[in-house]
Amino acid sequence: MGRLLEEKIKVFAVVRPGSPHNARIEDIPGCCLIACDASDYAVLSEKVKQSGWDENARSVCFHLLNTGGKSVREQMKNIPYAVEMVEIAHDLGCCRFIATGSQAEYGVVPPEQMTVETLPLRPVTAYGISKVAACDLTRLRAKELGMEWIWGRIFSLIGRYEPSGRMLPDLYHGLKCGDAVKLTSCMQNWDYLDVRDAAEALLALARKGRDGEIYNIAHGAYRSLKEYTEELRREFFPNGIIHYGKDPDPYISLQPSVDKIWLDTGWKPMFRLQDSVRCY
Repeated sequence: MGRLLEEKIKVFAVVRPGSPHNARIEDIPGCCLIACDASDYAVLSEKVKQSGWDENARSVCFHLLNTGGKSVREQMKNIPYAVEMVEIAHDLGCCRFIATGSQAEYGVVPPEQMTVETLPLRPVTAYGISKVAACDLTRLRAKELGMEWIWGRIFSLIGRYEPSGRMLPDLYHGLKCGDAVKLTSCMQNWDYLDVRDAAEALLALARKGRDGEIYNIAHGAYRSLKEYTEELRREFFPNGIIHYGKDPDPYISLQPSVDKIWLDTGWKPMFRLQDSVRCY
């Protein structure tokens, strides 16, 4: 959002009512905050129009919603919400629909195999399955409506406001408190991308991505998860203690190819792990 506002682009941000995150953006000049729960999408289009929307402007819709929760029933909700957002974007006159998927769509990829966009999809979680369904259905609905569509499969993000319960922020705060932190073996490959780089990637897709295409959004310089954890320890807490255990089950290893987004848009990541962790 910050990059859009820097370029004097008007932003209409649809947010969850009552979210504590709303306070960070509610007073930013150029940003119009619209509180609307996904279950109330039927009135969203009218809310946006009443907030000063210019139907004649060239507009792009970024759909980033996920309701959270790991159960099948919770994840099923995201599929109709995504399709409905395509219809709302069309009603508002948007020319392009950019939506975010996930590496979870690929499922378990062998460590010796690169994760390219043409890889067969074998998701193993309700989250991954719902993303695959939303990808297919939003693409079809956008085509029916004559609107351009792009899907960005995001891998692992890192940076400011990353919640507890995720490995790196928990490791950072545990070592900061002097705790001996217990982890799995961390031998699987991983790929961390700073959230600021991810935002730039989405902006690049909006400007230069090809209609109807799916793109991996990742750093592209993947390495073992243990290399990340040891780099964090050496950089910030050299006397910290990490105990490594058994391999996780399922053993998810990430080897994303980012050649496609590089070639089509020219986007490349800028931030290092240290830059991201300092935001904690």
